[in-house]
Amino acid sequence: MSAPARSGRAEELGLLRESVRAALLDLSPPAEVRRLMDTARGWDPRTWRRLCGELGLAGLAVPEEYGGSGFTHVEQGVVFEEAGRTLLCAPLLSTAGLAIPLLLGLDDEDARRAWLPGLCAGTLVAAVATADPDGRPLRPGGAAVEAAASGGGHVLRGAAGFVVDGASADLLLVPALAGDGPAVFAVEAGAPGLAVTPLVTLDLTRKQAALAFDGTPARRIGGTDAAGAFGRALDVGRAMLAGEQAGGAGRCLETAVEHATARVQFGRPIGSFQAVKQRAAEMLIRVESARSAAMAAAQAAAEDHPDGAGAGDLRGLPGLAVTAGIAQAYCSDAYVHVAAETIQLHGGIGFTWEHDAHLYYKRAWTSAETLGRPDEHIERLARHLEGA
Repeated sequence: MSAPARSGRAEELGLLRESVRAALLDLSPPAEVRRLMDTARGWDPRTWRRLCGELGLAGLAVPEEYGGSGFTHVEQGVVFEEAGRTLLCAPLLSTAGLAIPLLLGLDDEDARRAWLPGLCAGTLVAAVATADPDGRPLRPGGAAVEAAASGGGHVLRGAAGFVVDGASADLLLVPALAGDGPAVFAVEAGAPGLAVTPLVTLDLTRKQAALAFDGTPARRIGGTDAAGAFGRALDVGRAMLAGEQAGGAGRCLETAVEHATARVQFGRPIGSFQAVKQRAAEMLIRVESARSAAMAAAQAAAEDHPDGAGAGDLRGLPGLAVTAGIAQAYCSDAYVHVAAETIQLHGGIGFTWEHDAHLYYKRAWTSAETLGRPDEHIERLARHLEGA
């Protein structure tokens, strides 16, 4: 890409960032976040439809023929970073980060045309089962749910846990083991034999649920490409989640610096003390490194293709899988560290319920457990390197 082209792209991304930040400052202030924390759904459908309709938050990386904006995951990554800054309570990760990439990756044109327009418009919300009941991440070739043929369709039996927005989604996408191998199935909310149990987790700003299937009717999506499509969707979700983590860490740093500048002790702002300067500098390094890792993962997602022909590889691993795994591992640790330091630098007020620091700390910890822990990503890369 030429220098003028790079400059133009950077300007466009900057304008997008400004628009999304302004909208979220208005629609997702701390008071609104706390209000939604106390609701069963955990997000406001009207606000979500407005964000999707006016800014296209869910469909930025969706082709225009399916109701999207036709951009890439680079633009989508900007949205996730800004959403992380405000702790946006919305089905962004479940719908735009997981369900949409999964539908785009599966070879099922009917499913795309049936559901993608609604998902892009915010009138339909989807969730993806990514973990077993104990919270262990599902692997592309395995499942905690089994599918059996029944009449002209299929029924599901089994369970999935910690499904983001699982209790409020209109559509559930579930990986399951069918008679001919791994497959992905669509289950409508309220289907017979489906039991949905909301879970009480550390992070009240992102609702999760346990799903149990007992002869639940389901529609099979795609064909024999299910394992690859599911794996790629997880990697796209990790890349987007890394952006969200980087955004949250960045906001934590800003609030810590603001407090250190305003808080006076011994006649001086505490930010002038060498010990505080050192801790702030370490936080800055982690935040900027997290942003770089997240942007690299978003770029890898933009250059990757649903058929697995990614840009670059690491001894057999697609470029997206490598970059997203590394980004998720680093951004998880960085967010937890920066959020914890923010509480410490705020002193006694940082430990109170009234201050927002604990909300970011809880989001940081639960995000580090979503779509795989940092050590699991590192182990995954190590296993591939050992076997190469």
